[in-house]
Amino acid sequence: MTGVLADTQLTQMIARAEIAADPAVIPEQIQPASLDLRLGPIAYRVRASFLAGHGRTVAERLLEFEMHRVDLSEGAVLEKGCVYVVPLMERLALPDGIQAVANAKSSTGRLDLLTRTITDGGTEFDRIPPGYTGPLYAEICPRSFSVLVRPGMRLNQIRFRSGHAVLSDSELTALHAQTPLVDGDDAVIDEGLGFSVDLRLRSSTLVGFRAKPHTGVIDLDRIGHYDPSEFWEEVHSTQGHIILDPGAFYILVSREAVHIPPDYAAEMAPYLAMVGEFRVHYAGFFDPGFGHDAAGGSGSRGVLEVRCHEAPFVLEHGQIVGRLIYERMAERPGQLYGSGIASNYQGQGLKLSKHFRV
Repeated sequence: MTGVLADTQLTQMIARAEIAADPAVIPEQIQPASLDLRLGPIAYRVRASFLAGHGRTVAERLLEFEMHRVDLSEGAVLEKGCVYVVPLMERLALPDGIQAVANAKSSTGRLDLLTRTITDGGTEFDRIPPGYTGPLYAEICPRSFSVLVRPGMRLNQIRFRSGHAVLSDSELTALHAQTPLVDGDDAVIDEGLGFSVDLRLRSSTLVGFRAKPHTGVIDLDRIGHYDPSEFWEEVHSTQGHIILDPGAFYILVSREAVHIPPDYAAEMAPYLAMVGEFRVHYAGFFDPGFGHDAAGGSGSRGVLEVRCHEAPFVLEHGQIVGRLIYERMAERPGQLYGSGIASNYQGQGLKLSKHFRV
């Protein structure tokens, strides 16, 4: 068994207590190639982001960095600009040979809600080594908006894999020839599938959104509730470029419509830092079936979560800003993204998170 573990295999891991939870995992958490993780009832406000480090537990480090505790049981606000650590309901007892990687969910990233997973003994964010046994924690730092959270909310997700299943450029080229991975122009394949930014949207000068600096709280349970104009400024362009402001957060969209075949999964990786003073994406998992005909997708754009760094930067239409790393699935999932599982972003274009009215 080599590849990313599918939903049916995750169910088997739960049955074997390799994935355990209190309360027990519910079916809605199981995605085609990942498992949603749930917030527990307590958040720890900490002085700074941290990793446990070799031989140390997160609980030990919390004794050093905790400022105060926040009871989430009736709902509580996580303040913009603060750092919190929340024990998750799930814990792992991974067998040797099975490793895991975590990432923010799509809606989490689109709110500029920096969410990373940390573990006992961990020396990297979001990376969990084979054989790890212990609890999981979410480090949460709201960057643009304060948010109201409750126990059981699912802000991040975890993907399990066995062995090395990343497609080489030659394998990716062959797969693209067999089943197109992007629409339109020829695929840019260089250490993954490159994708570019669209700043010339068809029949509109609207090319993106920029987060407003002073807004109200977003209740993460409210879907389709908020007026976008209260939280976002529209970004327009008639010349095919925009200037990114340092520290600002933008929602843009890829020029390419992406396809993830049913036997593959993908992860978005940032492009080389040398191409500009910005970073792209918090949410990085693309499930089997995303944008694919087999799941009724017919191509889905990648939404880009962009934050500019130290200097203003001119972003041009068609500029390569990221890449998708494709991996083989260990087996085909029982369900595909968008196929009967209430996926929010199948067939998407430029789109804010599900919390905002269309």
